[in-house]
Amino acid sequence: MRRLSLKLKLTLLYSFFMTLVTCAALAILFSLSNKEILASTQNTLKKQVQESLEDVEWEDGAFDLDSDFYDLDGGVYLSLYTESGNLLYGRIPYGFDLHPEFSDGELQTLSDSGRQWYVFDLSHQIPGYGLVYVRGISSVTEAESSFRITLRFAVIVLPLLVVLTAVTGYFFTKRTLRPVRQITETVQKIQTEHDLSRRVELGSGTDEIYQLAGTFDHLLEQIERAFQREQQFTSDVSHELRTPVTVILAQCDAALGDDSLSSEHRQQIELIEKKARNMAQMISQLLLLSRADQGRQQLQMEKLNLSELTEMVCEEQALLAEEKFISITTQIEPDLYAFADETFYIRMLSNLLSNAIYYGKEKGHILVSLIRQNGFITGSVEDDGIGISQDDLSHIWERFYRADASRSASGHSGLGLSMVKWIVEAHGGTITAESTLGKGSIFTFLIPEEN
Repeated sequence: MRRLSLKLKLTLLYSFFMTLVTCAALAILFSLSNKEILASTQNTLKKQVQESLEDVEWEDGAFDLDSDFYDLDGGVYLSLYTESGNLLYGRIPYGFDLHPEFSDGELQTLSDSGRQWYVFDLSHQIPGYGLVYVRGISSVTEAESSFRITLRFAVIVLPLLVVLTAVTGYFFTKRTLRPVRQITETVQKIQTEHDLSRRVELGSGTDEIYQLAGTFDHLLEQIERAFQREQQFTSDVSHELRTPVTVILAQCDAALGDDSLSSEHRQQIELIEKKARNMAQMISQLLLLSRADQGRQQLQMEKLNLSELTEMVCEEQALLAEEKFISITTQIEPDLYAFADETFYIRMLSNLLSNAIYYGKEKGHILVSLIRQNGFITGSVEDDGIGISQDDLSHIWERFYRADASRSASGHSGLGLSMVKWIVEAHGGTITAESTLGKGSIFTFLIPEEN
């Protein structure tokens, strides 16, 4: 049941209870109807016998019976008997072979060859003749057979009624849950497009779903405002920090130019300069991401030979890799062209290689590949370093996220992969990461090929 949609669950629940209620109602109805049919048959029998007494007369030494006496009205067979039990006039139903004793004014229920009968007798004193009995016979089996026909019809109709109930319930449920579907689609679009300005906008309504949609829209407004305040704060702080950091770097550079500095002071100033440069780099990344969030960061797209650019970046990063005795190997298909921003492509690839070098092991190896595949230029950077745990892998694209202390070294602010992801997506591509803790990682990016 957990895998079924809410729409199907409600339809099944509605159909089940409607079927249950219908079956219960039919059972009660048929039970009452059966009793009512038998009671009606009994009443008809008694009434016909009583009324038939008026049809029996004795005139001129013979019985004069009205023609109504022989009519089969209401399925009742009437017959006239002497006091001793001899049949004088009337009709006996076919198959009735019983000869019950007369029981004046009492209804008898008899069975014969699998059939049931009602028998009702009334005595009648005829002037000039004496005592006679008028007997009425009615078939209980025939009365019940009509009821059984109705019951069979109901059994046939019931499945059709269940199907009709299920179909009707499905469409009503579908219509009722349409606002829920609209809410779900809005959330999915916000997730895929990262557009917090979207709203459900169901309109006015008083039921719970409309109230939920209104609450959700209000929550989205609050989140959007909070996100905008965060973006503005990040942008403002980054701009404000650029000036003091620039001054620090300038003062460090001037101080290091003083030949009278002691060795100890020079080391301290060099450390300050190093930290200030790291801070300047982080501020630059923050500004870029802030402009990207606000849609103000533009790309200068041009037709580029990504093969040559990738080779160039790998050669530059190879100098840094040599410090850890890490070798960089390339498998680059020649003359792969795409429309891209040269500066940002270089920054994206440099960040991936910088991470691979820093988290790689000494005397390790990095493989950079670039191929054409299914209308995309597919690139990858694979290392045999410390790797990333599966719990951390889904968070590596988050800003300032660090898996553990071993991945929080100076110069790595936790913004690099966020920037890489934005650059790739800004080029209309995608990037994924695979990793095994202690064995290494592989980052794969896809950029649309030149059309």
